[in-house]
Amino acid sequence: MGSTSILDALNVHVEGSGDKYLVFAHGFGTDQSAWQRVLPYFTRSYKVILYDLVCAGSVNPDYFDYRRYTALDAYVDDLLNILDSLHVTRCAYVGHSISAMIGMLASIRRPELFSKLILIGASPRFLNDGENYHGGFEQGEIEHVFSAMEANYEAWVNGFAPLAVGADVPTAVREFSRTLFNMRPDISLFVSRTVFNSDLRGILGLVKVPCCIMQTARDMSVPAAVATYMKEHLGGKSTVQWLDTEGHLPHLSAPSYLAHQLEIALSQ
Repeated sequence: MGSTSILDALNVHVEGSGDKYLVFAHGFGTDQSAWQRVLPYFTRSYKVILYDLVCAGSVNPDYFDYRRYTALDAYVDDLLNILDSLHVTRCAYVGHSISAMIGMLASIRRPELFSKLILIGASPRFLNDGENYHGGFEQGEIEHVFSAMEANYEAWVNGFAPLAVGADVPTAVREFSRTLFNMRPDISLFVSRTVFNSDLRGILGLVKVPCCIMQTARDMSVPAAVATYMKEHLGGKSTVQWLDTEGHLPHLSAPSYLAHQLEIALSQ
């Protein structure tokens, strides 16, 4: 990122007037705007930190270093650098999808920074592994996704967005499509390969910070069995909060409902 500070490069914003810090970290295909309908519920009680992952379409693509972002560790570096730059010593963390895993990895490195992790649509491994683990996808299915993205990104987005949103909420589909289209297709494909080929099952036991796993009723990206697997393998106190809504992006499709569920999780 050169001479540009990480706070500027990743569009870091701090909203709210509370005494405690709360981080909202978005997932693949979105940016911090995904939290816009959830944010107002928390600005009285928290200073809310929002930022964009380096792969987001809202970030200058020149900052995306293909050599550096080959694994999630570089994204963890970014998160910790943001918190250090803001002089945050303790925060609650809400991470969606890829950012759920980034938060867990960050908590292993710096457990004292995090009071609680709330993990929405989290998966340590998207690929099935025989009879021992049901991640939701076979290798051939993943390769088909990559081929579709490479062949015609626009057509892939138009097909993928409604499936990912799941619920019949056209505004959420439009919003998710918008941020997917904002991503440069080559970066989107590269990040997809990184995420889908990751296997973080081995680090779950190292996560000692209390975790709340939020799982929707039907998520085409993350089967319910993954939430149960994570609860059984995380190293600290963990709970599963089953959400009475569908899809992989409840902050877009059911923001008021999700905000209420987050308030419950943060109060426990």
